[in-house]
Order: sequence, then C-alpha cells, then structure tokens
Amino acid sequence: MIELDKDNFDAEVKESDLPVVVDFWGPKCTHCLALMPGVEKLAEEFDGKVKFCKVNIQGNRRVAIAHKVMGLPAFLFWNGGEEKARMSGDAVTIEQIKAEIEKLL
Repeated sequence: MIELDKDNFDAEVKESDLPVVVDFWGPKCTHCLALMPGVEKLAEEFDGKVKFCKVNIQGNRRVAIAHKVMGLPAFLFWNGGEEKARMSGDAVTIEQIKAEIEKLL
C-alpha cells in the first residue's frame, strides 16, 4: 500500500490509470487498525487491477480536510481522476469495501 501525503496525493490518486482505494486511518482508531489486515489482503487480491493507498491523518490533517474526511475509518474510491464513492464509520466491513471495489472494475 502506498503511503499518501499532500505531496503525492494527486499523482498517485487523481492521475492514476488504475482505480484507487484510499484508506484514511489514524493510529488511535481501533476500527481502522482492525480493518487494516483485511484491506491489505484485498490489496493482494486486486494487485495489478486496483491501487491501494493509505493516509495516516496524524500529520496529514490537511489532506483529510481537503477531501472532507470527517470521521475514521474512511475509504474513498477513485476512478478516472474522480471520486466515485466513499464509506466511513465503525460500521464499515471488509465485505462492503470489496463490493465497492468490484463496482470500480
């Protein structure tokens, strides 16, 4: 998974030829940390078809604010340089993330 910050967000996400999943997380977000192993498995499963990136909001608050991320965890789904969908909150499951990824393909 590619670590994003203000310097590489546009190049990695908006200019990507592949669909992109952006995982906004924080080290104090227990649900974020619980989802991370499953998200990493999805990254392996969709390797070469979907790019997976993550933003640690600690130290990257401006990136989160710029993309109107108000709660964690938050997953933004991009394709063709545009945000196509998002989901956030403690109710997010790996199954929901996978279903949203499949819509991008």
